[in-house]
Amino acid sequence: MGYELDGIEQLEKEEVKSISGKNEKNPIVIDVREPSEYVEGHIPGVPLLPMNQVPEVVDQLDKDREYLLVCRSGGRSQHTALYFKDNGIENVKNFAGGMLAWDEEMNTGMENPVQDDIGRLYK
Repeated sequence: MGYELDGIEQLEKEEVKSISGKNEKNPIVIDVREPSEYVEGHIPGVPLLPMNQVPEVVDQLDKDREYLLVCRSGGRSQHTALYFKDNGIENVKNFAGGMLAWDEEMNTGMENPVQDDIGRLYK
């Protein structure tokens, strides 16, 4: 079961697996690692928005939506979740174990880079 850290709900692998297995857009799952990490293996269907690009697009995100952030171990995604909160996005969660804890199916290669099309995250 999840827990809270610094006001951010932390989800465990089984909870993330349940969310990613559904073809729903809530919460919006975002991988915040670097492109080189993402291409080596990522949760199928999860878009890439590198942490360093978040400040450029955070104002374009729908503040009423729910977000779940993923990184390698849960540290960068936790920092990004705190940044989301600082910028008015209250409903944000973190994958506590990150990809190190993910032992389910993974895709390789560049699948869903967000880049300039941030709007597609919540369409």
